[in-house]
Amino acid sequence: MSSDERSDYITELRQLYSGPPSSWPAPHVEEDVSWRELGQIPEVADPCENPRTVEKIELGRKLFFDPRLSGSGQLACASCHEPDLFWSDGRAVSFGHNRTQLTRNAPSLLHGGLRDSFFWDGRAESLEAQAEAVLTNPDEMHSSAEKITQNLSSLPDYTEQFEKVFGIGTPTMEKVKQALAAFERTLVGGQSHFDQFLKGRSEALTDSELAGLHLFRTDARCMNCHHGPLLTDDQFHHIGLSNYGTRFEDLGRYKVTKDPKDVGAFRTPSLRNVGRTAPYMHSGMFTLEEVLTLYNAGMPSLRRRRDQQEDPLFPTKSSRIKPLHLNEQDLQDLEAFLHSLSEPQHRIEPPPLPTF
Repeated sequence: MSSDERSDYITELRQLYSGPPSSWPAPHVEEDVSWRELGQIPEVADPCENPRTVEKIELGRKLFFDPRLSGSGQLACASCHEPDLFWSDGRAVSFGHNRTQLTRNAPSLLHGGLRDSFFWDGRAESLEAQAEAVLTNPDEMHSSAEKITQNLSSLPDYTEQFEKVFGIGTPTMEKVKQALAAFERTLVGGQSHFDQFLKGRSEALTDSELAGLHLFRTDARCMNCHHGPLLTDDQFHHIGLSNYGTRFEDLGRYKVTKDPKDVGAFRTPSLRNVGRTAPYMHSGMFTLEEVLTLYNAGMPSLRRRRDQQEDPLFPTKSSRIKPLHLNEQDLQDLEAFLHSLSEPQHRIEPPPLPTF
């Protein structure tokens, strides 16, 4: 566009997006997509079996930063979910027990209390289950229920807190994961520029961010998978990045379901705070600019080798992935919008940990 055309275009967009999200232009999505409108972050509902209390949250906060939950006494939950790095770790893939290099990128825990499943393959259905899976994984925190009980029971401060919160003086795996999950459900944002825009502050988005929002909803086709308040459908899709048949192969959701349709499928990440949590994808191999370039090209398309002609597990890329043909300005605007989803930086001090 010329400068004048761009100016007229932005003026038109400001009018189109001047009202509440319910009045915005309809998104470009496939007919089978049950999309939800973008919106403000809802309140987190606690599961009935693990209601939050102030004391339980504080106990969970201490446990989250305490390396004594790990088998080595050197790794805490915060080792891979660092608050200063927006509850991720900034690495392509994380390190685990004895500096074991893990195979997947550590997703941010922000808004975890609003998600339907956890891990890239969705193998945990609650924050409590996610916590136990990491604690007991031999390559991650390399611990056990017995080890955790032994370590925490030797600390009077913890035994007193467990007595106060749960009515038991002996820390157990069940109560540890409940406390951790209670704390993690408090990790909620809602202070981004986009949130201000949703609340009616039209000037909260720059011209480029607003143009990117419109592209996100229309020509970029992002809302086929990234919709609702968290900008995710919480489903699993193969988008062409399984590296099937190579040494970097990751079968994704298939490892959980054993359904050939799930080979190479990974959970749709929330785009909330996406500008703060690089690098991206399950492999952590990409920058944000690279991700947009890949989507614009329609993502990689695997072709069967001769030895794969009858392979029942050969993955099929989602039909929702199509070349977009966006120009350079479009990609810049789309990236600008994604950065408008970023939360402001807040310094979070780890709590003092109980001692002997």
